[in-house]
Amino acid sequence: MGSTIGDIGEFGLIARVTAKFPQTENVIIGPGDDAAVVRAADGRVVATTDLLVEGRHFRRDWSSARDVGHKAAAQNLADVAAMGARPTALLVGLAAPPDLPTAWTDELSEGLSAECALAGAAVVGGDVVRADTVTLAITALGDLGGRAAVRRDGARPGDLVAVNGTLGRSAAGLALLRAGADGPAECLAAHRRPRPPYPEGPRAADLGATAMLDVSDGLVQDLGHVAAASGVAIALREEALPADPVLEEAVRVLAGLGAAPPRAAAFMLAGGEDHAMAAAFPAGTRLPAGWTEIGAVTEGDGVTVDGAVPPRGGWDHFG
Repeated sequence: MGSTIGDIGEFGLIARVTAKFPQTENVIIGPGDDAAVVRAADGRVVATTDLLVEGRHFRRDWSSARDVGHKAAAQNLADVAAMGARPTALLVGLAAPPDLPTAWTDELSEGLSAECALAGAAVVGGDVVRADTVTLAITALGDLGGRAAVRRDGARPGDLVAVNGTLGRSAAGLALLRAGADGPAECLAAHRRPRPPYPEGPRAADLGATAMLDVSDGLVQDLGHVAAASGVAIALREEALPADPVLEEAVRVLAGLGAAPPRAAAFMLAGGEDHAMAAAFPAGTRLPAGWTEIGAVTEGDGVTVDGAVPPRGGWDHFG
């Protein structure tokens, strides 16, 4: 039988876990001291934080510890990229029962480290405490590299609205898991390990994006935050959403299981946790490969799809 975190204690666990975290050139002092020291060449630091609670944000019977590490890092690193910054560092707080196997925390560390490597960041420290439920508290830092931060309140009538990354696959993956399905594998993977397009945040900023965020709570709900902050309306066109045969297959699988799934487009509009980038750009902006124009900013308020207000959907943090 393997060891548990209760067997080796807090400091033993921290030493075991942090040994797995390689550092980057942005890190001057990494794990091991009272605090880390991270370069901030721009003179400004982008910071964000998130909580993941077992049973609410992940299930150990559906996701491996490595999956959880990838997901925890991704949702925070994506927030940094959505401000137009390049992620630099991650701080991790772990609360867990003392009988949690150390093998699980080792795999968690590997997932965190691997996702950071994809974004060019590093885990620089954290803390471990006892709790009844496995909970992760993640803080991500980033560097704007001389750019102005891209906020939610800069969209103006006449701007185009575009997305980069997959939409709806994570929500479909969750529905598949709940239905007991074993595919499509791409949707299950999207739920367990979202793949944010990290470089596209800074690229959008360099292109002159007027507003931006990552799609964490659902495309319509998140663009609603942009509309409210900017004092505008956003008109989306369903036919402009990127075609996704994998998502169509997921709908067919769910229907075959009697799950009465929504249409693929509904998953795209209301599903969250894919962490695609959604941004507004000045009219006439020539979008690079990977970006798809899906609508426009207009006078008014709220978000419409083909002229109609869509049903309420997306992630509810207290639902």
